[in-house]
Amino acid sequence: MSTVDLEKEKKYNKWIVALSVIIPVAVAALFGINLRELGFDVEPLTMLPPIYATINGLTAIVLIVAVVAIKNKNRTLHENLMKFAIALSVIFLVMYVAYHMTSDSTKFGGEGAVKYIYYFILITHILLSVVIIPFVLVTYVRAITNNIERHKKIAKITFPLWLYVAVTGVIVYFMISPYYV
Repeated sequence: MSTVDLEKEKKYNKWIVALSVIIPVAVAALFGINLRELGFDVEPLTMLPPIYATINGLTAIVLIVAVVAIKNKNRTLHENLMKFAIALSVIFLVMYVAYHMTSDSTKFGGEGAVKYIYYFILITHILLSVVIIPFVLVTYVRAITNNIERHKKIAKITFPLWLYVAVTGVIVYFMISPYYV
């Protein structure tokens, strides 16, 4: 790889670091704010969880189709699908924060082994949803700066992590949905 390619990639590093910190901190801060408790007259956005769970499921499908596309050497389709997957993730994030800023938290009501399974899935989902941010950003930057060999290396890590986050988002929704008020 040329020095020019590395220099192109390095230009994005500050943004990657900044976004990798700002996004989870902002989500955590906003997650703790309930507009109704602060006196705002807003309706709870109770219709959002099934919508953002669907977006997670769609993201998983898009990721798989994007991998199939690149394995079939369809780079344009792969690029477009990956941009779509990123857009879906941003839309999910906006809806997720909006829901939690207008609605009370839902407690999981399951008992026994299912409770431990739920919390294992939830905790790994949350932790990896933070971890995946820099992986997605670095993978994307390596693609747009044409550092394809480095892109391939990190994509082999990014893909399964991102897929896990997307799929477990759907699983968490289905496990907690019976307890929504």
